[in-house]
Amino acid sequence: MLTPEEKTEIIKKYKLHKTDTGSPEVQIALLTEEIKKLLLHLKKHPKDFHSKRGLLKMVSKRRKLLNYLKEEDIRRYNKIVRKVGLKK
Repeated sequence: MLTPEEKTEIIKKYKLHKTDTGSPEVQIALLTEEIKKLLLHLKKHPKDFHSKRGLLKMVSKRRKLLNYLKEEDIRRYNKIVRKVGLKK
């Protein structure tokens, strides 16, 4: 789980305007960091099926946000994929 300080830093890095906290870009970046942390946990604890289910839900939510962004604005989609480091 991300600490409030980590979330604040991610939001500062990916926000579109000064009061932005919920744009697809910010949500995708937050989910990506959560997924990275959870993957590290699951490498240590491979039988933690409850966490694995949470990971799959996060990946699904991120995929839906990416699909939405791809349909709405392909430039923003390409920009966030490059910034976050996904293999789309």
